[in-house]
Amino acid sequence: MQTLHFSNRTDNNKLHIPSLGVALVLLICLASPASSCTAQEKGSLLQFLAELSRDGGLAASWRNGTDCCKWDGITCDRDKTVTAVLLSSQGLKGHISPSLGILTRLQHLDLSHNSLSGGLPLELVWSSSITILDVSFNQLNGTLDELPSSTPVRPLQVLNISSNLLTGPFPSTTWKAMENLITLNASNNSFTGQIPSEFCNSSPSFTVLDLCFNQFSGRIPPGLGSCSKLRVLKAGRNNLSGTLPDELFNANSLECLSFPKNGLQGTLEVRMKESTAKNRRENNEDAEVTSFYSGSEQTLVMMRMPQGKGDENKLKFTDILKATNNFDKENVIGCGGYGLVYKAELTDGSILAIKKLNSEMCLMEREFSAEVDALSMAQHENLVPLWGYCIQGNSRFLVYSYMENGSLDDWLHNSYDDASSFLDWPTRLKIAQGASLGLSYIHDVCNPQIVHRDIKSSNILLDKEFKAYVADFGLARLILPNQTHVSTELAGTMGYIPPEYGQSWVATLRGDMYSFGVVLLELLTGMRPVPVLSTSKELVPWVLQMRSEGKQVEVLDPTLRGTGYEEQMLKVLEAACKCVNHNQFMRPTIMEVVSCLDSIDADLQM
Repeated sequence: MQTLHFSNRTDNNKLHIPSLGVALVLLICLASPASSCTAQEKGSLLQFLAELSRDGGLAASWRNGTDCCKWDGITCDRDKTVTAVLLSSQGLKGHISPSLGILTRLQHLDLSHNSLSGGLPLELVWSSSITILDVSFNQLNGTLDELPSSTPVRPLQVLNISSNLLTGPFPSTTWKAMENLITLNASNNSFTGQIPSEFCNSSPSFTVLDLCFNQFSGRIPPGLGSCSKLRVLKAGRNNLSGTLPDELFNANSLECLSFPKNGLQGTLEVRMKESTAKNRRENNEDAEVTSFYSGSEQTLVMMRMPQGKGDENKLKFTDILKATNNFDKENVIGCGGYGLVYKAELTDGSILAIKKLNSEMCLMEREFSAEVDALSMAQHENLVPLWGYCIQGNSRFLVYSYMENGSLDDWLHNSYDDASSFLDWPTRLKIAQGASLGLSYIHDVCNPQIVHRDIKSSNILLDKEFKAYVADFGLARLILPNQTHVSTELAGTMGYIPPEYGQSWVATLRGDMYSFGVVLLELLTGMRPVPVLSTSKELVPWVLQMRSEGKQVEVLDPTLRGTGYEEQMLKVLEAACKCVNHNQFMRPTIMEVVSCLDSIDADLQM
């Protein structure tokens, strides 16, 4: 039997390439020479570390190794130079050191979803190398200073400063130096003044502008209509007045125009070019932001609408009430730490799933809306589609696709119908592959990366063809951080929680890999992670013990033995055991597991 080998790389030290094949990415990684950054780069990073009051465990990696190219969250190029610092969702607290601006080839800086405070160093904004700067979902405060008028053109393409505590007038002249800017997200702050009109004049490739949930006032500048490539323009929940300028509709590429909860007046003429509508129909693409229903007590936002769901792609909260029979318990199809899930059958016969979140746990409206908007951007064929959300008073609802075959947990552990015997090995391998691809997307493609925090068989949903979909990704971001009574739920489910979480409740990508390894063991054994009978061993230690005694075949589900697939199953078992390694640094990345499962599937097809 071929032995599977996984590299010993850390979570963040990997390529973020959404479209290349896994095999090609692995070849590139293997072909890269060993890296060793310069003393200046090492000093710059250690200065950043020194200004943190809570480092999320970085010190253990950064201070014990001389080669910073091998440190957690650091990526280097073939010239042994730091090109990326990726530290999203690491539990960091403190100030952002301007020393990171000394990294002369740093292209990607991601410090999102931490608890960083203080100002945003100007050295990072006017860096001569950074193209992607993401400090969203922190506690940064103060003003965003203007760049000097003499500043040469900067390479910055993506700037995400959303969901912070930034205040004061929004910069107006800074953007003249941003000729390469494509995306600017400054939503969910407290910026004041007027919306600048310099974006399009300075940057011909400007595509996305999100200024929602601020305190902007005045009129919408007609100059934004000169943005020939502008696709998304959002400035809801401000103090804007006047009318929408006709010039906005000169932007032929405009797909999303959103200004709710302002003081705008007049009528809005909705125009769509025939070629665009025709192209979307032929390619079966989903339209973004298809409807808004606003009232004094409730708001329903459908960010996307599944084909054929509802009348003319519009849905109101009253439709949801009717479809769930006022959220009757007979319509409950799932439950968990975040709330109940209801089956909602619409008048046209189509079905959706509505998750009603526990209201006392959720973020306030503006933070909740910002987080859901961010989550809705995660779209992959193996992720449960998030179609929209609803806010009614203190209640929060999420609208998902309905999955006909329920969850993997239902099929593996439904002893009444012996459902697990229905899942043959090819079907189980297909489920493992699909789930791994969904997890790979949120780990490797999403920016910022999403740590799932609660990978388990009940969060692997199955459609009528038994295609796997990862559910509940990112839900922890919708919950108030002070809800300590639900901390166990937010960090995982018993039997799936990695051992290192006993020392720190900071969720990590490596923690997700442990949980996914447990799911693989469930597929292989048909057993629950934690047995119902207290006299039985938990799944992970039992499998590891049996394997150490050379009894690995005996751990396989009895319904699968003797079917001719033992060799493939044992290869998956080897991968699963690497995922549940007690040493988190020895676990494979999800990209490596995807490649492994693809290789096993290829052998199966031969």
